[in-house]
Formats: sequence, C-alpha cells, structure tokens
Amino acid sequence: MMGPRQEAQAALFYEFSLEGHVPQDHLLRLIDPFVDLSSIRPHLAPFYSHTGRPSIDPELLIRMLLVGYCFGIRSERRLCEEVHLNLAYRWFCRLDLSDPVPDHSSFSKNRHGRFRESDLLRHLFETVVARCIAEGLVSGQRLAVDASLIEADANKQNSTPKEEWDRTAIDPADAPRAVQEYLEVLDHEAFGAASEVEPKFTSHSDPASQWTAARKGPAFFSYSDNYLIDTDHGVIVDVEGTRSIRQAEVGSTRTMLDRVKENFDMDPDWLIADTAYGSGPMLGWLVDRKIDPYIPVIDKSGRSDGTWTREDFEWDAENDRYICPEGHELKQFRRNYSDPNRGPTGKGRAKYRALKLICQECPSKARCCPNADARSVAREEHEDARQIARDIAKTDQYEIAMRLRKKVEMLFAHLKRILGLNRLRLRGPCGANDEFLLAATAQNLRKLAKILPAPQKPQTA
Repeated sequence: MMGPRQEAQAALFYEFSLEGHVPQDHLLRLIDPFVDLSSIRPHLAPFYSHTGRPSIDPELLIRMLLVGYCFGIRSERRLCEEVHLNLAYRWFCRLDLSDPVPDHSSFSKNRHGRFRESDLLRHLFETVVARCIAEGLVSGQRLAVDASLIEADANKQNSTPKEEWDRTAIDPADAPRAVQEYLEVLDHEAFGAASEVEPKFTSHSDPASQWTAARKGPAFFSYSDNYLIDTDHGVIVDVEGTRSIRQAEVGSTRTMLDRVKENFDMDPDWLIADTAYGSGPMLGWLVDRKIDPYIPVIDKSGRSDGTWTREDFEWDAENDRYICPEGHELKQFRRNYSDPNRGPTGKGRAKYRALKLICQECPSKARCCPNADARSVAREEHEDARQIARDIAKTDQYEIAMRLRKKVEMLFAHLKRILGLNRLRLRGPCGANDEFLLAATAQNLRKLAKILPAPQKPQTA
C-alpha cells in the first residue's frame, strides 16, 4: 500500500556528524592526508598587521581554492555556494554546519595582497612537490618539459594592431592591474624580453598575453603553461607561465631547471622534450650542465637536390676541419693571422671551405657542389652539443624517452578536460601564474591520492 506522506518536521536537537557523511572513497578524503598547511601561517605572518580586526583564516581560503581546482570550480562566487551546500566540501575546509562561508571578495583581496606579496601559492606548490619526493614518487633522474596554450581572458574586439600600439602612452598610475603587470615584465625573459617581434594585436585588458594562431585555427590571445615533470610517476616538479612563443617557453626551461636545483637539489640525467627545444643554445646549455638532451635537433642542413649534406662530411675536431667523402679537407682559415680579431673566434656560425682547384678537378663534384665553384660547410656554435643529441637519437633509450614524453601531454589533457582550465579567469602574468600553480598543485595532490593507498581508519571499540 502507499506509505504515509513525508513531511519535514523540525527537531529541537540533531545528532549529526560531517565525518560520517563523507564516503571513504571520496576524492577529498583521499587527498586530505597529503594537504599539509602547517607552514602557511608562519609564511604569512610578516604580511599581517599586529592590530586590527582578525582576518579570515588563510588555511580556510587555501582549502577552498584546492576544492575549486580539484573539481574544476574556478568561479569564486560559485565556489562559495558549493562549499555552503556540499557536506564533503565543508568537511575538507574544516567548516561545521553552522560555520559561515567566507565571501567571494575575500579571495580577490588576499590574492592581490598577501598571497601574491608572499608568493604563497608557489610555496604551497613546492610543499606538495616536497611531499611527493618524500613519498618516493620523484627520483629526479629523468625529467620532461613541454608547454600548452591556455586562452587568456581577452578578445580581439578589445585590442589594437601593432602599427597603432604605443606603450609609452600608458599612464601606470591610471592603468588597470593587468596593464601595470605588463609594464613590469617588459624586461623579463619570459615576457617582453623573450622576443623583439611585436605581436600582431595587443589586448587592452591583458596586454601581456600573446596573439597566436599556433593551433592552426582561429587566432586568439593566450599564455603558455610550462610543465617540468618527473617521468617516474608524472609528478609536476615545476611550473611557469610565459608568453606563447618558442623563445619564452625554451627560456622557462632553464628557469625551472635552476629552480628545482636550488629548491630540491635535483640534477637530472635526462631532459626529454620535443623539437621546439632542440636549438643549438639550448642543447649547449644542457650539455654544459651534464644533462643528456633527449631532444630532436632543429637542423636545416639537409638538401632536397640529392647532393651531399653536412652529415656526409667527417668532422676532425683536433685539426678544426671537415673531411669530404673524397678525402679532401675543408678549413675555416688556411693561414695564421697576426691580428687576432681576424682569426677564428670559436663563436657564432663558422663556414669551412674547400679549395676551388681541388673541387674543380674532383670526380664527385656533381654530387657535391654542381652549382658552385667550391664546396662549403657551415658549422654552428653549439655543433658539438647538437651532435651529442643526434647520437642519443640513435640509441634504444631515445625510443623510451619519446614514449615517456607523452606523460606531459597527458597532464595537459587532464588539466583541460578534467580540471576545466581551457581559459583563464585571472588577467596579467601574475594571474596566469596563480592559476597555473593552483592547477598543478591540484594535479599533484590527485596523483598522490591515486598512487598511494589511503590510510586505514582506526577501528573504534
């Protein structure tokens, strides 16, 4: 038969525990043991006044932000609503049923103030990385690097072509925060100093973002999210936001490698990357650091007419010369100069030439230099490092490295599809870095919860 009508009846007392209403396999319960925020208050202490009204607990704000980025809730208004309604979110944020949820404006005030001044979000990220290292998930022997485009909060309708853009006309005192940050990073390697080429369009709301068509589709304003990961378990060991151009992305690799060396004493044996990182200066920098570059070399020495390429010529380092397949030498200089400025410098691009008389009489001239009187071969400044990378590409370990590199791409796919970071909400270089750091922290926490077994709940008598 039909049961009685269910009607809500107010009770005077309730016996209710948040702890009992959060499932044991809930993501936040699995993540919670790895969230150590004990260092946040000492880290922020110098940035608080000793007088005035008590502020909102910074640990509560960080826990709420972690909830938002773990579940793809990046709107702070919506995050406050979800924490207010969701029992698991309240449990993770250490809020009781009667505790009020902070207003969404508290996040903006703290983010633009104490959090950014103290670099708290990077401190939080590095604390989680240190936990991953302590749990044995990071060996630091094989690292991989890559970048992914994240759309900025800007559009073409509110932009200016490069012919009309004049940064000197901007008054920093009246400019929005994102424009002020743009003026501050003009000399930074990751932004203004990365390239002298001006972008085709510059956004009024976020001028530090890059106008790009790198996705082979409609162009848009974006930032590059750069990840440096350990390939053992795909843990992100460093993250950096830059302009969406190759020079800035490659430069961020040096920044991240220096930072993990300083913070975690991490000296990798391998660095794995795609062809964009295979320039001579980058390979030379890695070889000088005793890091094996598992990176395809950017090489434009190949020929399409079937004649001999530079690889067909043998390099004789001891005598500073090339030997052609016919046994003749190609030299850069054939006499000693009294003026040292005219002799070999060892820097830049050098050209090695054969003697015209020998080339004219050579039986293989048609295969070597059919349209020139004599053959010349160019040698780049970092050719030794480039050759080391070419030799590594012939090994079996190189095939393994190329498979491991896909772990970075998987993290970016997870970032965009699961965490929902397809488009930035915050503007300016600082806003982009804040979002990238929080997202990377959430990914590392999810990685810890996935790999390590959840601690057993003690049995009550």
